[in-house]
Amino acid sequence: MQWYEIVLGAVLIVTSIILVVVVLMQEGRADGLSGAIAGGAETFFGKNKGRTIEQKLVKITKALAVVFFVLSLLATLIVLFIAK
Repeated sequence: MQWYEIVLGAVLIVTSIILVVVVLMQEGRADGLSGAIAGGAETFFGKNKGRTIEQKLVKITKALAVVFFVLSLLATLIVLFIAK
């Protein structure tokens, strides 16, 4: 194994652990139909949804998922084409 394979593997492991932790920190979406009927989007908190911690966690999750996907793709391409 080359040094870059080890580093990439370690970064993948750390990214996956952080991704799991961030997903577990998010609240469940158990409002269902009652949230839609009550008009939750028209409340004060609905208008400022982009500023809440929950919304920040969603953005962090999306970013980490993209980073994890790109790192996985990069690791696969390195193993297939460079590390021969």
